[in-house]
Amino acid sequence: MRQRLSFPAAPVFSRVMAFTIRQLQFFVAVAEQGTVSGAAQNLSISQSSVTEAIKELESDLGVELFDRHPRGLNITHKGHQFLRHATKILADVSDARRAFLGDQLTAGGRLQLGVTSLVAGYVLSDLLARYRRAYPSVEVSAIEDNGDYLEHLLVGGKLDIAVMVTSNLRDRTALQSEILEVSAYRLWLPLSHRLASADIISIGDIASEPLIMLTVDEIEENTGKLLSALGARPHVAFRTRSVEAVRSLVATGAGVALLPDLVYRPWSLEGDRIESRDISGSPPVVQVGMVWRRGSSLPQAARDFIGLAQSQRMVRQRL
Repeated sequence: MRQRLSFPAAPVFSRVMAFTIRQLQFFVAVAEQGTVSGAAQNLSISQSSVTEAIKELESDLGVELFDRHPRGLNITHKGHQFLRHATKILADVSDARRAFLGDQLTAGGRLQLGVTSLVAGYVLSDLLARYRRAYPSVEVSAIEDNGDYLEHLLVGGKLDIAVMVTSNLRDRTALQSEILEVSAYRLWLPLSHRLASADIISIGDIASEPLIMLTVDEIEENTGKLLSALGARPHVAFRTRSVEAVRSLVATGAGVALLPDLVYRPWSLEGDRIESRDISGSPPVVQVGMVWRRGSSLPQAARDFIGLAQSQRMVRQRL
């Protein structure tokens, strides 16, 4: 007797995600600039092209990536989650292109890195992940410490390269540096703060506000100088070395913070919203870069690291 066989029906998908690399590039540019006009200017294209690409991407994903307001755009919680995926996809595409451009993988070797606290999780983590994918046979060791000690290790030949804040590099005669990112100070405040709806915020507006002070690298020194220039003594409500603690304290209304945009994220660990606003005048900036001993014969692994970091910086500049 012939037996009839039955097979489960193939799944039917109501929608197929088909976003493009170009849409991801536009999305990342808008997320970084905060406005469509700023992204369009950086990309050297029309604002309408950027707007249309973002609308198509939101439609394709079925979520709103940005909240629209008169001053520009705020990335949503879903948008912030997707941003991490988008930047990783673009980095992977860049790596794939490098692989077909004849880049040769280092056949072993060792790379000794140094990093300062502020940039460990915001610059080095992504850069190091890309380096490990490109050069898996290189043994990488890293140490986190303050800038002065890392300079000492570099001059003494104990480190190949340090990724650190270079704005206040002490020994510029013995050390060579290359900037990877420049980040301006901005004001962090809770969603319900009285200044959240202001178009322009000056240092004078926040001189009497309780301040959450981050005490890593040059942050406390720069913030103090910024407020002292107005003759105001900072009203420090809390000092901490943890950026996550700053986010939580600001989000719950314990105070405001002046921090480089480099470390800004719109949500605390508890899921509370944190607003970020420009400050009028000339707030200081933080320069993050690579530092190595001037005139030293760097090992191939270190030269590869520098080359990869340079290529990543150029990708970001094109976005």
